[in-house]
Amino acid sequence: MERQRRWPIAKKAACSVALPLLVLAANPAWALNASISGVSDEVEDNIDAYLQTIDEELYTDVRLEGKIRLRTQEAMRVYGYYEPKITVDLQQTPIELRITPGPQVKIDVLSINIEGEAKDDPPFQAALDRFPLREGDALRHAPWDRLRNQFSGLALERGYFDWGFTDRRMEVRPYLESARLYMDFNSGPRYQFGNTSITGSHIEPDRLRKMQTFEAGESYLAESLALYNQRLAETGWFSSVSVRPRLDTAQELTMSPPTGGSPWWDEATASQPQRPRLSSAAFASALSISKGDDTTLPIDVNVEPADRHQFEVGIGFATDVGPRMRFGWNQPWINRFGHSLEHDLYISAPDQRFTGTYNIPLDDPLRDSYRLQYGVRNLDDGDTRSLEATVEIARRWEFENRWVQTLYFRTTYEDFTQGGVSDQVLLYYPGIQWSRTRTRPQRFPLWGDRQQLSIEYSDTIWGSDAQFARLTGDTEWIRTIGDDNRFLARLSVGAIETDDFDKLPPSLRFFAGGDRSVRGYSFESLSPRNAEGRLRGGQQMLTSTLEYQRRVSGDWWGATFVDSGDAFDNWGPEDLKTGAGVGVRWVSPVGPIRLDVAHPFDHEDDWRLHFSIGPEF
Repeated sequence: MERQRRWPIAKKAACSVALPLLVLAANPAWALNASISGVSDEVEDNIDAYLQTIDEELYTDVRLEGKIRLRTQEAMRVYGYYEPKITVDLQQTPIELRITPGPQVKIDVLSINIEGEAKDDPPFQAALDRFPLREGDALRHAPWDRLRNQFSGLALERGYFDWGFTDRRMEVRPYLESARLYMDFNSGPRYQFGNTSITGSHIEPDRLRKMQTFEAGESYLAESLALYNQRLAETGWFSSVSVRPRLDTAQELTMSPPTGGSPWWDEATASQPQRPRLSSAAFASALSISKGDDTTLPIDVNVEPADRHQFEVGIGFATDVGPRMRFGWNQPWINRFGHSLEHDLYISAPDQRFTGTYNIPLDDPLRDSYRLQYGVRNLDDGDTRSLEATVEIARRWEFENRWVQTLYFRTTYEDFTQGGVSDQVLLYYPGIQWSRTRTRPQRFPLWGDRQQLSIEYSDTIWGSDAQFARLTGDTEWIRTIGDDNRFLARLSVGAIETDDFDKLPPSLRFFAGGDRSVRGYSFESLSPRNAEGRLRGGQQMLTSTLEYQRRVSGDWWGATFVDSGDAFDNWGPEDLKTGAGVGVRWVSPVGPIRLDVAHPFDHEDDWRLHFSIGPEF
């Protein structure tokens, strides 16, 4: 009986098809070149893969012919052909291989049984239901080996650590053209989560326990541990996180990932350091001491604090603002409750701003929090001059579907001159925002979307200098067809309803044009103008983008696009400003770099260059 005590490592199934295919992928220069006839499709492909590992220069003709016959037989057995007739002609170039496959072995007896608590566990039954072979079918080895690996992988993932095969046989009788397959899998009992022990934390342990994705007494699931590990890492409080069951011995061992590279495991552990793994034999030896019949597994959480002060400096350039610099100072934790503080300084020729965010996490730090935001900004850009100070208190929720809802109250003082008209205003206004951003991969998304909808309202009743209702909405989509065709679509809308438009500061009015708006026009150069021809800002705004990108080579992409939009005072403008052009994208180590040349349709001889660094969203 093949029986392994607690925490076995699933043995690597050497699938007789996979290894040659991997070797084929390497495409060595010395691979044997042969012409194969008599078989087709997957059988022919597998024979060809097996022959790729033969270096004919190492063999005499007699030994080479024998090697080719042996490899061909091995390649055909996995598809049930055990008695092929093979003719090898070494005098031809390429070598000729003529095959008469002979009869295909059929499955005479198929017996697969699951014993133990896994007998009624749906994933095991689903794996059994998906098994494609039935009695009377042609024998194929790969599904049989795959089922064996699925059983052992599920056992590790779902807490059956006393699993074993009481019987596992493949009896082939070529002379009878039949095969008998037997697999009896005994899972043993399923283990349960025990109490959680946390060490090394500078944050209140109760805060970390509230983030658990499992409860003591629940059936063990490796995915829950991996997700808990991921959640702790995402808080930013720790430089390293380790979540693992407590072993009887060899405490420094770490779990091997589930068989088959499960997507949830890869995602949850992508940011974690790689740890050494033990061989199956060493693991079995280390854990040979039995602990009796106790099936409760305590969970050990070990963390190390992140640096209390983190700094970031960025230097860039964009056509709209010229050279720019950013300095960030982040404190991921400032007390034992996990409060955090961020400061950001941005400097460019027309725009300088300093902002700060004090974050107070609640029971679920990743999803629920209070935020205090504050900042000052100085803007001097053409017809717009503004000195602004803002304080905002917000409550943030993130839902299971990744939508984020933010309810906030904002106070803004702004001393501004817009289009030659100056004023000073103090505004108090609440707002609500819904947003969601999904991308993969992060650096240069090949799939993703961004949605945002904001509603704000101000009234003189509570002391604000202007009454208004303001709505903004953005939607952006990225989709890729194949590996080389990337599409981007963007739509932005905005509207203000007010009788006090002259009291609204530039930060609340609408302007269009620029790298991320309507290319072919300078930054925020599209809006209604006053009698002197100066930009005044609009009460409504609409912009849209359609862009197609084609991979040229490696990380280089070409692009073609059409942008259309404007800012205006009344819905239904007579015409929108439109620009079109071509561009180049380079996915650099520091992020995507975009260079576009755009032509505005209402200026026949005008062209504008747009350059920027960073992803679309």
